Amino acid sequence: MTNELSPEKILGLGFGFWNSKTLLSAVELGLFTVLAEAPADAETLRRRLGLHERSARDFFDALVALGMLERENGLYRNTAETDLFLDRAKPSYVGQILEMSNARLFASWSRLTEALRTGEAQSENAADKDFFGSLYADPDRLRGFLTAMSGISAGPAQAIAAKFPWKDYKSFVDVGAAQGMVPVTVARIHSHLTGGGFDLPQVRPIFEDFVAQNGLSDRLRFYAGDFFEDELPKVDVIVMGHILHDWNLDEKRHLLAKAYAALPKGGALIVYEALIDDERRTNAFGLLMSLNMLIETPGGFDYTGADCQGWMREAGFSQTRVEHLIGPDSMVIAVK
Repeated sequence: MTNELSPEKILGLGFGFWNSKTLLSAVELGLFTVLAEAPADAETLRRRLGLHERSARDFFDALVALGMLERENGLYRNTAETDLFLDRAKPSYVGQILEMSNARLFASWSRLTEALRTGEAQSENAADKDFFGSLYADPDRLRGFLTAMSGISAGPAQAIAAKFPWKDYKSFVDVGAAQGMVPVTVARIHSHLTGGGFDLPQVRPIFEDFVAQNGLSDRLRFYAGDFFEDELPKVDVIVMGHILHDWNLDEKRHLLAKAYAALPKGGALIVYEALIDDERRTNAFGLLMSLNMLIETPGGFDYTGADCQGWMREAGFSQTRVEHLIGPDSMVIAVK
């Protein structure tokens, strides 16, 4: 049996950060945006990116081996996926979240062992005990963070727009809306809906700019407030996406209770996250995201669909169900 076993999987996982950092550096350098303009040979690409000659070729060929670039007759070009999703000039660009990962999370995750031993956050704002307060106080960092949230929400937003029965409702609000990817996506597809986004006041200009760019200012508005302190807007559907996992259990229950209080009879709450599978065996991304909440927040953690349905029923919701969206993300729907 020993001869049939191999350490390859273990070593591949242990050195996985090599793969990750190679991609993150390529995104940081704008490599995929340069190649979206035209294929290039190694020397041209090296000069465009301002790289030293020593390892540029190894860097480019590593990206070929990782499936992030193609090379033919000495010319490098993007793959179909990197051309669509990692070219900064395209609206489909999702590299914002990777840029944030490179700038912040990569260093914070090097302190995971300390976080596991102490149960304390390890991000650059850990000493403040207020990650969002520090983040929202810096306009440049805030805009970058909200743009990154749009990148991670774009796919789920399309699925929510397609899978939820919006024809049965007239109004909605996205609580913790960030830049507004979910409201814009839903409103663009369902022209009968009006609604908006609820977030801290600092988000208003960024949200309103994004909505205006998408020609939806007549149907989507910004609601300023603190969802722990202020009442939520009175609408038919409340959406909470990638929000509950930021908070401890008491805070999660508090937010669900506030949503219940704001909704009319028959109104619906949509909570979407990278939900951990109920058996806690297969959705590795959801489990790793929960570790990321350990790194980033004082008490946040991710959870299963069954967990969330239980909290929703405790809040008073009579009907709940879980529905897969895309990739690791699923939504939990509750009806009052």
